[in-house]
Amino acid sequence: MAQVTVHLWSGLRRLTDGAEAVEVEASTVGEALDAVATAHPGVKPVLDAGVSVVIDGEMTTSRHQQVTPENEIYLMQRLKGG
Repeated sequence: MAQVTVHLWSGLRRLTDGAEAVEVEASTVGEALDAVATAHPGVKPVLDAGVSVVIDGEMTTSRHQQVTPENEIYLMQRLKGG
């Protein structure tokens, strides 16, 4: 596993003591999400409800997608509507 940086949308920052990004050990999207939730337990309910993950400008829905320190990883609020 490698150290990756996960960038957070502004609504999550209140749950991470204002951090705009969190560095975690992960090799997949799922591991990154789990590590963020472990480091900041207040974020877990939001992540469990569903978030959008964007890697290098491409949205992914796979928790199994590989991530590396070179990737730009962003968590974004899942948009709902109809």
